[in-house]
Amino acid sequence: MEKLEIEQILGQVTDPQTGLSITSRKMIQNIAIEGNIINISLAGNQLSSEVRTSLLESCTKVIQARFPNADVNLHFIQQNSGIQANDDTVPQIRNIIAVASGKGGVGKSSVSVNLALALKSMGARVGLIDADLYGPSIPTMLGLQGQRPKMKDVHGTPKLLPLEAYGMPVMSIGFIVEPEQAVVLRGPRLAGIIKQFFNDVIWPELDYLIVDLPPGTGDIQLTLVQTVALTGAILVTTPQEVALVDAVKAMNMFMLPQINVPIIGVVENMSWFIPDDAPDKKYPIFGEGGGKKLALASDSVLLGQVPLMMEMRSGSDNGKPVVLNSDSLMSEIFVEIAKKASLAIQMRHESLPGTEKVRVD
Repeated sequence: MEKLEIEQILGQVTDPQTGLSITSRKMIQNIAIEGNIINISLAGNQLSSEVRTSLLESCTKVIQARFPNADVNLHFIQQNSGIQANDDTVPQIRNIIAVASGKGGVGKSSVSVNLALALKSMGARVGLIDADLYGPSIPTMLGLQGQRPKMKDVHGTPKLLPLEAYGMPVMSIGFIVEPEQAVVLRGPRLAGIIKQFFNDVIWPELDYLIVDLPPGTGDIQLTLVQTVALTGAILVTTPQEVALVDAVKAMNMFMLPQINVPIIGVVENMSWFIPDDAPDKKYPIFGEGGGKKLALASDSVLLGQVPLMMEMRSGSDNGKPVVLNSDSLMSEIFVEIAKKASLAIQMRHESLPGTEKVRVD
């Protein structure tokens, strides 16, 4: 029995929590062989006893299929430092970023989609969750209307496979209900769906998971911070005072002591209108200064200002986000926002401890 061969055999074993192989998740920390005894060290000291038992049974089964007399022992050690250690719900995802606003109609979903694809264009592994359960618009923005997610059996438990758009895994309630169907749900059911998006979806290894939140500070927002440990939140506002007042409420929710989610930065959308027939002109039809005020109030940075242009609307309606057009001004703006967001997230990790999930007493 050789270490390399044992490691190759263990590639058949999947993590019950994520559906990914334990080798792709880099859970194997060490393999020691003494005669017929194989000692395997796996990352994951916070795993439940059920998950540990399942992993032991699976590892023993695949190894003994090749070496029937092998005596397999598993030892669970501190989680690999390359993965966010304070969140055992989706340990394969390094950063979970909520995109929030206190008010509807400020272009939050458009920002979420284009930010996610801009991060992907920089080489990052990115996923997207449409958490606006009452008004899921991301299927339309990514050209996924009418498509349904497939199921996969993981250790006897059915899991959902996210759909893919432009090489990016995506999950939305819009993939489950009919486009014209009204989503009429009370708080507990809303909470259950948000939990399913994390617990029952097979997400691959990701550097960033962008979560597009609905407006306000209600059940979905609270369920999110109770389900996973957010890296931080990005706030979206328009320049006008009406949008700013509501965005401050969303900011204050994340900054509550019992929630304590860092604000990564602010995106000001619809900063000015640029007509197609007069690209050199700017009309600040929603006023000025809202983004800077919100960044100052949240002790964060203004990641960028997004103008109001026809191509933004047409790209969203046609399922081809504007960031995909690398020659456009809008694409340049979103790539710059993504660069600043990536740097702000890195600085957040260097200066602040990891976020904890909100505990409910």
